[in-house]
Amino acid sequence: MLDLKQIRDDPEWVEGRLARRGKGHDLQRVHALDREKRAVQAETEALQGRRTEISRAIGHLKGQQGDASTWLAEMQTLAPRLKELELALRAKEEEVVAAVASLPNLPDDSVPLGRDENDNVELRRWPLADQPEPFSFPAKNHWEIGESLGILDFEAGVRVAGARFTVLRGSGARLTRALINFMLDLHTGPHGYTEVLPPFLVNRESLFGTGQLPKFEEDLFATRDDPLFLIPTAEVPVTNLVRGQILEEDALPMRMVAWTACFRREAGSAGKATRGLIRQHQFDKVELVWITRPEESEAALEQLTRDAEAVLQQLVLPYRVVALCTGDLGFSARKTYDLEVWLPGQGRYREISSCSNTGDFQARRMQTRLRRQESRKVDPVHTLNGSGLAVGRTLVAILENYQQADGSVVIPDVLRPYMGGISVLKSEQ
Repeated sequence: MLDLKQIRDDPEWVEGRLARRGKGHDLQRVHALDREKRAVQAETEALQGRRTEISRAIGHLKGQQGDASTWLAEMQTLAPRLKELELALRAKEEEVVAAVASLPNLPDDSVPLGRDENDNVELRRWPLADQPEPFSFPAKNHWEIGESLGILDFEAGVRVAGARFTVLRGSGARLTRALINFMLDLHTGPHGYTEVLPPFLVNRESLFGTGQLPKFEEDLFATRDDPLFLIPTAEVPVTNLVRGQILEEDALPMRMVAWTACFRREAGSAGKATRGLIRQHQFDKVELVWITRPEESEAALEQLTRDAEAVLQQLVLPYRVVALCTGDLGFSARKTYDLEVWLPGQGRYREISSCSNTGDFQARRMQTRLRRQESRKVDPVHTLNGSGLAVGRTLVAILENYQQADGSVVIPDVLRPYMGGISVLKSEQ
């Protein structure tokens, strides 16, 4: 959530930053509601002050055994109006909060200007090559490879749950488990993250805190009988572990990693590629979350991104790093790097991780702050998150990049200990 004081004090600057994201952000409505709220607040405070004066006068007269009837009569007429104003003030405050909460985060100075994904800026590739070497045979898509190996069963997924669900069988299920364990071991070991296993169901307050509600409710799966939602990403429960808390400065940075299943309705994905494992309603992800001091979050984003890149490098999967432009930033992000892995079966790079610095945007929504050691001053923390990595898409990348002419798939070296020594996937049909 943006800082209302900053919106009041420097409206032109805030308006200019929002304009970088594109049109459709109604800052004027925030100003109008804020003026209305402050008018009601001023009248409320005036009446509250008058009530205090009357109470003192009545107390004084009673002590002197004087006649307080005039004061009592005024108090009786004042009380209903004051109650009415207090209710109106609460309603106006909620309107202001809702209006501010509808505004996205402000882009960082370093974010490239642009309208959409076509204006994103490529920063680097790994390995250092213009394009990965083509195969000596026609490359297949992962769904062709997975079905021929008998490890991806799309028909069974549809039969059991519906479109955009998939059943992984045999080595496919084992390879998924191997990827999860490999990623967790890398991040909790050399990278130094603390592992967390959070709930897969969260309340509305948690989704509001990280920015999914109210704007993206249509993309969430909600439970029928309880006010709970299936998580769209582990970012939600893990970041909300510090919701409503004041953290001591020496406890920061907090660096957490979590594997979870994730659930998304993908209500806004009409027309996007849906075949295979790229865009599923249920998928696995290993998520990285940082809680930092404000002055450390820029460096933290660079480190978080390198930690996610390390997974791709150890798996020897070609990828590139892209800086998202202002028009392609997510709602809560102030700056984002996407990692895009090369998929030879599709002849293109596809997103496999999105690493974002949200600044104090989520912290204000969650009311999470830090207490400075020396001054004891209280400030909002900064929060960051990124996939390290999306497991299903990593499986896709392995199938397409390690495919062989005979239809088999070589297992990357670092995964073989997790696969019981299996080095090649062959047909299980």
